[in-house]
Amino acid sequence: MDDLVVVGAGPYGLSIAAHARVAGIGVRVLGRPMASWRDHMPEGMYLKSEPWSSNLSAPGGRHTLAEYCAGRGLAAEHGRPLPIDTFSAYGLWFARRAAPEVEEVTVTEVTPQGDGFRIRTAEGPPLLARTVALAVGVMPFVRHPEALRGLPPGHYSHSSGHRDLARFAGQEVAVVGAGQAALETAALLAENGARPVLVARRSRIDWNTVPQPLERPALRALRSPHSGLGTGWRSWVWSELPWAVRRLPAPTRERIAATALGPAGAWWLRDRFEQRVPVLLGHRLHRAVPVGDRTRLGLTTTAGESVVLDVAHVIAATGFHPDLARLGMLDARLRAALETVGDGGTPELGADFESSWPGLFFAGLLTAPSFGPSMRFVHGAGFTAGRLVAGVRRRLGARGRPAGPLGTARPARAGAGHPKTSAR
Repeated sequence: MDDLVVVGAGPYGLSIAAHARVAGIGVRVLGRPMASWRDHMPEGMYLKSEPWSSNLSAPGGRHTLAEYCAGRGLAAEHGRPLPIDTFSAYGLWFARRAAPEVEEVTVTEVTPQGDGFRIRTAEGPPLLARTVALAVGVMPFVRHPEALRGLPPGHYSHSSGHRDLARFAGQEVAVVGAGQAALETAALLAENGARPVLVARRSRIDWNTVPQPLERPALRALRSPHSGLGTGWRSWVWSELPWAVRRLPAPTRERIAATALGPAGAWWLRDRFEQRVPVLLGHRLHRAVPVGDRTRLGLTTTAGESVVLDVAHVIAATGFHPDLARLGMLDARLRAALETVGDGGTPELGADFESSWPGLFFAGLLTAPSFGPSMRFVHGAGFTAGRLVAGVRRRLGARGRPAGPLGTARPARAGAGHPKTSAR
């Protein structure tokens, strides 16, 4: 039986595995390395966050993005956007150096068994683990507008469903949304010869400002500090104090996770977008019907006027909605037994990312209503990995497994000793 199985091999999964490896924990990592970044982002996209805040996490701060880029003559500079393909390659480089070998299998089921878990995959026999960390990324939580869900599959897609937007050359494409994914997808469509139009409920598009220099006079730095999630005190709190967010009442945490750091475009994208993409702002999508091989959208303006838009395809760049109910790999009985944040569908977590089911840990998007918006970004992996692995060590110690060479296991978190027997 393995000490820890990490499900997912993106920035969070690889960071957790790197910390577990150094801690002497027997860890296995299951998944396709950097899958979301390699398979679900169009060619030509750039990383929105600054390179210095986009590191995967290894003990001692090793294996940084800057180190990877320096060894290849690439620029990883503040205020200079980095191609997504470069970041994906960095993640693979990190995996080879810092983490155990990733097993590229598809996990189909995680079920309690005895004092641990059984993990089934599509490719081989089941595995047994004392603890499990679910770092499944965002793809299970793709969100489509309700109006599009009745369309035949070929009429619409999600922005995460494309690598090559050149297939839409010469076609009219409606892009629904107002965040970075929508704006950059629309710009890339135009640059690939398509005729996009952006449709958004919002009355305006928000754009991030050009980042201030890292080196600034002390007073300016104090007034508006840099952080891994942007400039300003509010961003600094979300970035640097996730532990404090967790101590807030559940409704407050849910509201912060849902509203903080809302939709906005990167400063470097604005000229590319505004020069080539027409917009329909203040337009709510309420109806979508297929008309032959095209799609007719029914829109309503803020003044109550009806607008009809006829396009060849619709791309929903409407983000991701974390919800345990959509995590089909997780045993239904276990899922129903988990304590959740308020009335939402995300797991309530301890300070070490352990759920109410002993030995089951979560990382990434599902943890945002517990720890705040930094869990939606790569930057949050640094906060998560060390704390989660410390929780795994404590859990292993509580179950009689030595906690590895870095210290003695401590008692398990109070209140986490027994799984719930019924849903709340």
